[in-house]
Amino acid sequence: MPGIREQLAEDMKTAMRGKETERLSTIRMMRSEILNKDKEKGKETSEEDILKLLQSMVKRREDAAEQYDKGGRPELAQKERDEIVIVQAYLPAQMDDAGIRAAAEAVIADLGASSPKDMGKVMGVLSKQLSGQATGGRISQIVKELLNG
Repeated sequence: MPGIREQLAEDMKTAMRGKETERLSTIRMMRSEILNKDKEKGKETSEEDILKLLQSMVKRREDAAEQYDKGGRPELAQKERDEIVIVQAYLPAQMDDAGIRAAAEAVIADLGASSPKDMGKVMGVLSKQLSGQATGGRISQIVKELLNG
């Protein structure tokens, strides 16, 4: 299976041929952010780090869309949401809340966590385990509910 970089390169060519301007500009932006990360690190960014980068791109666009909505600019909010859909296509399928809850319950049982003080330990394990499948905010919310009983 091709990596994210290779997939982006192929999809960029396809978008150019199909004259899909919105998709093309979003793919170029994603590739640019990956290249910037490579330069920052001085080496090629791992697939795992690329997933984190793409998740942060989605998060920034969600925040921007919310701000545009508040500012009465629905057309710009929609543009951000359209970009989110394109970026999410390169992320693993998002886990539903029931799946996150089951994984959290298993980790809590394994660690013997019983109070909100154990939140950090549980989050450390779960964040790695569910990397790319769920946002930190959703994981955190469910773990809090479980530890507060």
